[in-house]
Amino acid sequence: MTATPSGQPDRRASSALQWLYLLLAVAGAVLPWLANLEFIQAYGATGNLGLFVRLANDNPAASSLSRDLAIGATAVLIWIVSESRRLQMRGLVWVLLSCFTLAFACGAPLFLYLRERRLAELAQSHQRGRGPVQPQPMGNPPNRLPSEPKPESN
Repeated sequence: MTATPSGQPDRRASSALQWLYLLLAVAGAVLPWLANLEFIQAYGATGNLGLFVRLANDNPAASSLSRDLAIGATAVLIWIVSESRRLQMRGLVWVLLSCFTLAFACGAPLFLYLRERRLAELAQSHQRGRGPVQPQPMGNPPNRLPSEPKPESN
């Protein structure tokens, strides 16, 4: 979430960013599926995944893009899961489903939209005086809300 010079969250910038991410998620669902529909029309609706992968690696340029996407998407998916847990976000299942059933180009911007919403929610909660709300450190998520005090150790 962006901040103003006074350190306060910039809600307009955050809202514009959310809309941009949502627009990219829609485009990321529609545009790859238009190409998938072309594939189905050209090669049949049998869902031949082997042929799809073979064509995606048919020449050096296509191989480069396929490998780049596979490696980059894997790294980003690991971060998405980790960041979702750290921020205790809702909607991770929808993000992962959209990545694997629609397109990574849909799921990644959808995650960024949900993340931006969560950061705004945390900042708003902090401003209302519900205590310091900080994202959790990486690792296993705690069994408490970010605004709850840590249990005292004996």
